[in-house]
Amino acid sequence: RLSSLGWKRWAPVQTAVFAAHIMAGIPMMWENKGRMVNQEGVTRLSVIKTAVTLTGALVTLYAGILGQKADRLAEEGAVGATEPAPGASDELKAAQRQLRTLQWIIPFFAGTVIVLGAKHGEMQRPRNALAGLFRS
Repeated sequence: RLSSLGWKRWAPVQTAVFAAHIMAGIPMMWENKGRMVNQEGVTRLSVIKTAVTLTGALVTLYAGILGQKADRLAEEGAVGATEPAPGASDELKAAQRQLRTLQWIIPFFAGTVIVLGAKHGEMQRPRNALAGLFRS
């Protein structure tokens, strides 16, 4: 129950962060449209980063849905947030098993977005931007 309460309080913040990230990305892409067209690799990296971001958001949303299910079934008992009690229903066991996996997958998406953002930053350095423009 404590885990579910924490996630319920965190969900609005998490949603706002995803929305802010996506809403900030749109004007940035618009501002860099010339670079995306002309500099080799920028469009490909932008598409990959967008796909990873959206997939991470969807996986996080799915984890929230599973968390609500686990919270709804919490009366059946659990050893921990992702470990069901021996007498728990198959539905609770499945939700907790998936949550156990997702608790490691979600940070992977976040880390990947950070790494791709760093790569984007490196591509914007003047020497890299000029080299990328002349390779096209």
